Formats: sequence, structure tokens, C-alpha cells
Amino acid sequence: MSVPRPRSLVLVVGVGRSGTSLLAGMLGQLGFHIPRPEVKANSTNPRGFGEPRWVVDFHAALLRSQRITVNDSRPAAWERAARSGEDPAVHGALRDWLAGQLREADAVVVKDPRTVWHLPLWMRCAADLGVTPSFVTMLRHPAETLTSARTSYGTWQSAASRAAAWLNVTLETERATRDAQRAFVRYDDLLADWRGQVTRLGELLELPLLRDLDPARAALVDQFVDPTLHRNRVRWDDLEVPDRLREMAEDVWRAVGPLAQPGGDVPAAHAALDEQRTRFELLYREAEEIAQSSVTAARRRGGRAGGGGGSKGAAPTLRVRLARRVPVEQRRRLRRALGVLRAPRARARALRGR
Repeated sequence: MSVPRPRSLVLVVGVGRSGTSLLAGMLGQLGFHIPRPEVKANSTNPRGFGEPRWVVDFHAALLRSQRITVNDSRPAAWERAARSGEDPAVHGALRDWLAGQLREADAVVVKDPRTVWHLPLWMRCAADLGVTPSFVTMLRHPAETLTSARTSYGTWQSAASRAAAWLNVTLETERATRDAQRAFVRYDDLLADWRGQVTRLGELLELPLLRDLDPARAALVDQFVDPTLHRNRVRWDDLEVPDRLREMAEDVWRAVGPLAQPGGDVPAAHAALDEQRTRFELLYREAEEIAQSSVTAARRRGGRAGGGGGSKGAAPTLRVRLARRVPVEQRRRLRRALGVLRAPRARARALRGR
């Protein structure tokens, strides 16, 4: 009777622009399978992203279905993201794709900044296939991450919003992987001594390809790693981030750092990060309450401003005038019926990346 081959699945997770592409590319050079086709390299990542195109499209569709961005700063967005993974069709699509990759190779690495939004889905699919996933989180100073994100993603999102997103994603990544097989790596440490960091990962996560480096493959990584690509050695003075938010990001940076040190992933560190998450959630809730008027204005429909005072906005559109002629109860029934009809279409959009 044949003995089942040991299989490894490594998910590189965390905030985008924190060195995740570098790590994924290194693992690919060391023998891990990066599913094809990959997202093509560009000027922001000249050595490549190390991202499977299918996974990027799959995650992007799911996030769009819940109106979530990859750098979303809302603590409440995690619950919304989890809903998309509850759809049996979505679960089946990822499970089937992952099964195909594990048939192709015994050691698979998947990297996409959007993965963190769907970790429960990935964990369920891996369990279905009898594989225990390992998680590696890259850590890079938030000011450097924000500057790199501005260069790569543009200026549509403010530095303050990106700082809040760094807090939101960093804290949730740590909490979501706390009971899993995981490791943390500082970007600076990986550039300074990639062999030491990769060997540590191999020992910590029990990954033979990393624990016992093949000399020929290691030589390829020496050529792949280019410390000069560390181009964003900046601090907060270069970014317009409110003092309170900046101080909180620095506190979280100090709290998460020990996780990348031997013996640092301990309950005391977890408790400190839980405290920081509570602080961030309170700060975000206060910000939402202060900005209620802006939120209300952004939600205007048909030229009508949100309530009060008997003030009138622009004249209602023809669509709104016709809708008002329909009795309220009939309108509600119509909305429910439309929701039922739209659900299959939403699922189909989420699965187009298959």
C-alpha cells in the first residue's frame, strides 16, 4: 500500500507592500509551487508579485460583492467579508482549485494581500483536503508600507485612511491566525539575512524545503534578493497622518515586533495586541460618529438629503416619483423578489475567476 505524500500549503498573509512579494518569490525559488499564471511584474514590483492570477481575481470578486477594498480600515468589514465564504458555490470553487494545485505539487505557496479577508474560507477548504496550512506574515514599518502603497496604488486613499487600514489588517491577521501554525518575519531582517530567516521558518513550520536549503536553489535566491529595492526608508514626517492615529500605529508596531523573535509568540504578546485592537475599534467608532454628516451626504439617493428640518434638496427624479406611487408593502415585496433574482448573478460574478 502506497504511503500518502506529505503536502505543504503556505499562505503569505498580511498588509500589502510589506515584503510579501519578496517572500513568495523566494519560496518559489526554493522549490514551492506558485500557481500559474502569475500576475505580471511591473515597475512597482520588478521582480514579480508571486501572486496567482486565479486567486487575485477570485478574491477581488468576493470583496466587490461585499463592497470591501483590500485596504479597508473598517473593523466591521471582517464580518461582511466572511459572509461571502459561506456560499457553498464559493467554497466549492476554492476547494476544487486548491485540490488541483496540490495534485500538481506537494508544496504550494499562495500570496495575495486579499487572502487575509478570507482566511476562514481557506482554512475550511484546506481541512476538506486534509492539509494543515501554515501562515507567514510579513512585518514592515507602517510609514514605509504607506509610502510604498501610495506609489503602487495611487492617491485615491488618504494617508490617514491607509494608516487605519494598516492597523485594521495587521491586528486582524494576528488574531485570525493565532491558533494556527504560523510565523512572522520582519522585512528588514529578511533583506539582511534571508538564509537565517528562511531556515527559522523551516524549523518553526516544519517545512523541509526551507529547513534544509538546497545549495543550487539558494544560489538562485541570492540573485533574486536585491536590498536596493528597499526604497521607502521614510518615517511619519513624510505623511499626513493625525497624531493620535500615528501614535497608535507605532504602539501596534512595537507590540507586533516580538512575534518575529524566537519565543515571542506568547500569550502576553497576544493580550497586548488585543488591547490595541480595542483601542483602534473605539477610535474608529468615534471617527464614524464625528463624520456622520459626511456619511449621510454620501448616501443621498435621488437628490434627497438625509432627514430633518423640513429642508428640501433637488427635485426627485422620475424613477423616485414613480416608485412613490407604489404602496410601501408592495415595494418591500418587490425588493425581496429582486434580491432573490440577483443572488445567483452575484455568485456568478464571484466565480468568474475560475
